[in-house]
Amino acid sequence: MGVCCALYLQREGYAVTLIDPAAAGDSTAKWSCGQMAIGEVIPLSRPGVMQKIPGWLLDQNGPLALRVSALPGMLPWVLRFLACARQAKTEEIARDIASLTHHVHADYAPLLQACAEPALLRESPVIKVFESAAGLEQELPQLAFRTALGFKAEVLDAAAIADLEPSLAGKFGHGLLFPDWRSVSDTEGFIAALTQSFIDQGGARVRGQVKRLDQVADHASGVTLTNGERYAVDHVVIAAGVGSRTFFDQLGAQIPLIGIAGYQVLLPTPGVKVNHSVIFPDGGFCFSPMTRGLQIGGTMEFAGPNAKPNFKRAEIILHKAREILPQMQLDNLEYGVGYRPYLPDTKPVIDRSTRLSNVFMAFGHGQLGLTLGATTGRLIAQMVAGRTPAQNLTPFSAKRFSR
Repeated sequence: MGVCCALYLQREGYAVTLIDPAAAGDSTAKWSCGQMAIGEVIPLSRPGVMQKIPGWLLDQNGPLALRVSALPGMLPWVLRFLACARQAKTEEIARDIASLTHHVHADYAPLLQACAEPALLRESPVIKVFESAAGLEQELPQLAFRTALGFKAEVLDAAAIADLEPSLAGKFGHGLLFPDWRSVSDTEGFIAALTQSFIDQGGARVRGQVKRLDQVADHASGVTLTNGERYAVDHVVIAAGVGSRTFFDQLGAQIPLIGIAGYQVLLPTPGVKVNHSVIFPDGGFCFSPMTRGLQIGGTMEFAGPNAKPNFKRAEIILHKAREILPQMQLDNLEYGVGYRPYLPDTKPVIDRSTRLSNVFMAFGHGQLGLTLGATTGRLIAQMVAGRTPAQNLTPFSAKRFSR
């Protein structure tokens, strides 16, 4: 999110400094499935979700888990989340998210064209497979709604799945193909390449942690790092994922942003060929082939703030993946975790601060951070430049949580 905002601000003619405490590419998005999931617009808060919460508490091996110890502190967030789980609200949220995801490919195109490194984005579509016909049938209502919003999908039988993914031949008889989705060749490399493009075009990248925003009256005059360094600013964009919470007090923002842990396993030499990004919803994970190996992940955990990672979650999905592909080699495997920045309605904040007029906010994209990076960057740059954004941003206002 940060580097895409920086790149689009450069395209507007601004001199941009990108401040990040981590190395380029070492972020939550690194430990993601790496998909441009343009049709993934149905929110987590959907009808029937309340009945699933007891299962999340009792079954810590499932695709989505809730730590019992985290529940008291997360209760206000959970109540807001459940309030969104009405059919009419779910459809409204999906339409709002779709208003952004329809522009993903067009918004990434100029950024990728400016990168020196080719083939950052795979041209192959994304596949979803099911253990039974019942799994596919359960998906059909959501599929129909996505289709009505303009997203494409094709039903796959056993032969079609085997043709696309020979390693899965005979294992799945039902699936979906999303022809307009894409996946990146490597999540870490993708972000690193965009960052290098930003630097090559004159951008400055500072490795550091922002301690506070300096302010004069109703605007930010600079940012101060934890090491005491200070940078004067004309505008500030906060695109720090879960870390954006650091600045909420200064911004006077009442935004219920939490981090939901997503676990991944990276197999550098998997010993098996996977051609596409393959989602397995029954197991709660995805196979993501990347240049650095085969990444397996996507399981989610509500763990509460400052909770230590529970890498048993990664072991669970690895075990499930080996049941499908027992020939996988586990040499030098690596576990990873990313904390997806989630808001109760699954929509991001893309807005200007009401307290500091030259501070802009771009966070809370949940599992769509990689997908919506360029689109958010374009919209933020349009706001900073004083132009009316091309899309209606009212649904993504920070003020929606203060009502």
